[in-house]
Amino acid sequence: MGKIILLVLCGIIGYLLGSINTSVITGKFYGVDVRQHGSGNAGATNTLRVLGKKAAIMVVIGDVLKGLITCIISNSIAGQTGAIIGGAAAILGHNWPVYFGFKGGKGVLTSITVMFYLDWKISLILVGILVVVVLISRYVSLGSVLGAIALPVLTILFGRDIKLVIFSIALAVIIVFKHQSNIKRLLNGTESMIKL
Repeated sequence: MGKIILLVLCGIIGYLLGSINTSVITGKFYGVDVRQHGSGNAGATNTLRVLGKKAAIMVVIGDVLKGLITCIISNSIAGQTGAIIGGAAAILGHNWPVYFGFKGGKGVLTSITVMFYLDWKISLILVGILVVVVLISRYVSLGSVLGAIALPVLTILFGRDIKLVIFSIALAVIIVFKHQSNIKRLLNGTESMIKL
């Protein structure tokens, strides 16, 4: 019973930290709600398009920190399982933030951060996939989706613990789900490219 309470605590902490959407907060300093511009997504890529590089860097830092801090705190409370629960909750908080009407980003940066904490070797491969795809195609969404699909495949191929495999499958489903509109635009040839 005590273990369950600790895991629930990790989930609550993760969700509340994850709900701190740095894209929306950064936009307030510019007097702009990024959710009303560009793709409408409250994430780093749309912030880059709408507000520029400096604002996007602030979002990247914020998204990475909340994932990292959540995992560190949750791990100290309930070990790896706590980090998985807390990390998952942080990603859900980022995507559906309680502070901002449950309208957030797509969770890619926070997801990558959580995965790095849990398994840096697999995460390096995923970042490599993301970077190569983006450099070739100039579509961040395509790199994110392909990286998400590769995640559970890699955890299975590397023989990781069942908890991490289940987490990676759930994470892949969430990321692909959040990229539905991007996938449609990719298929229609109307997805926005980034400038390199």
